[in-house]
Amino acid sequence: MRQSLPYNGIMILEPPHDCALCTRLAQFRATNAESYPEFFNAPVPIFGASDARLLIVGLAPGLKGANRTGRPFTGDWAGDLLFATLLKHGLARGTYDERADDGLTLVECAITNAVRCVPPENKPTPAEIRTCRRFLAAQISAMAHLRTILALGRIAHDSVCDALGAKKSACPFKHGGVHKLDRVTLVSSYHCSRYNTNTGVLTEAMFDAVVRQAKLAAMPSL
Repeated sequence: MRQSLPYNGIMILEPPHDCALCTRLAQFRATNAESYPEFFNAPVPIFGASDARLLIVGLAPGLKGANRTGRPFTGDWAGDLLFATLLKHGLARGTYDERADDGLTLVECAITNAVRCVPPENKPTPAEIRTCRRFLAAQISAMAHLRTILALGRIAHDSVCDALGAKKSACPFKHGGVHKLDRVTLVSSYHCSRYNTNTGVLTEAMFDAVVRQAKLAAMPSL
């Protein structure tokens, strides 16, 4: 597995609250803190336990979703679909109420993003994706029981491949694609964004099927 780059010479799993590695993202966070002082406005940490067997990787926090609540996929349409599907398949317990303190817990899975800070227009630059990959790589390395990664969208898929040192040409992105990478299986899906669901690129049935596929790869006995 490819080693993650350090933050100021120290290997860490999560960027600090005031992470300044990406100047543009740090400035955008500062601007949002002025406009929305009640928001989380910081790198959003992983949600779930480090001993999980399934890791779900998205793109980046939404401005009024995870950047507001401080929990991945919490507070926007993508989270509505994701958490409803996880609850259906026994990968979450409780009630999702679009708040980080709603009491929802994950079962044998964890959720993070390829980029931890909210980017302008939800579009991180290639340099920002590369810079933040050190945290994704460190997180994957630290998850000793990890068996499967479900990547939501091409950027997440490519970032996972790079974090694991896999050639993307040998692991092309496609919805429902399955690739064996190092010690984990990579399952890929179109992102569960409102745009993809509204345009029919991704249906609820398609997303249900790919989550089921990822669960089976991670926990074949369940």
